[in-house]
Amino acid sequence: MLRITDARTGDSVTAAPARRGLTRVEAHVPRPDTTGLRVLLIADVLVRALELSGTPVWTVLTGTEERAELRARAAELGIRPFEDERDSGSGLGEAQVLRVLGPPDRPEGNDPEGGERENGERENGESVAGEPVAGEAAGGLRVEVAGAEVEQGAAHDEESASALRLALLAHPRGETLRIGAADLAAAQENLRRWRDAVATWATRPSGPIPDPVREQLRAAWEDDLDVPAVLGVLRKVETSGTVPDGARFETYAYADRLLGLELTRDIGRGAPA
Repeated sequence: MLRITDARTGDSVTAAPARRGLTRVEAHVPRPDTTGLRVLLIADVLVRALELSGTPVWTVLTGTEERAELRARAAELGIRPFEDERDSGSGLGEAQVLRVLGPPDRPEGNDPEGGERENGERENGESVAGEPVAGEAAGGLRVEVAGAEVEQGAAHDEESASALRLALLAHPRGETLRIGAADLAAAQENLRRWRDAVATWATRPSGPIPDPVREQLRAAWEDDLDVPAVLGVLRKVETSGTVPDGARFETYAYADRLLGLELTRDIGRGAPA
């Protein structure tokens, strides 16, 4: 059962307390920058985790006025579309609401005279950590995501977009990130190696995912959506001397339902060069 840390209280809470009950995942993205993409990516993976457990999900995008640019960049990262917000109420009788959002905007230099009061409120009305965001109703869980940026000069193409998805997922969501060209190159090489391996394993006799491996994968993502731990399980399976190739394939295909890295993309394309 997936449990998520509620940023308001610091408590670990069941993400979907009503089994099979409709859960709304609301991504609050003020701008289509790398931080905004990271927020939407975490929301996307959260939706995938809920769906893997059989939970029906309604996805909603709020907070941004540059939606066309955001949707275009999100599509490059393999993030599935979120609906535009229609109103701030529930409307559909959902059993749970999960609001995913980034760090609060801070005045440059975090200067208290730049608009932030000592009591944590802002004169310009912007939210601070723990305070409601625009349109946020009472109740529900708050899932906070740290900021991220990509250094200037990093490649921007289809392959680097997939690499960026992996680079963002490889770190805890609460860790502030600065991703450079070397980080993207390493992630791209990791993806190439895994996709080549999966394409090779797919030609071997099929085998079931070993129960301990399946349990490790689910324990990782059900523990506060610990995606780095999921990636760690895949690395162990990759070098395991006991997991048959057919079972490796099934393991990676299963984990990719959460990760969305297109690890099975190169199946049938012939031997890697």
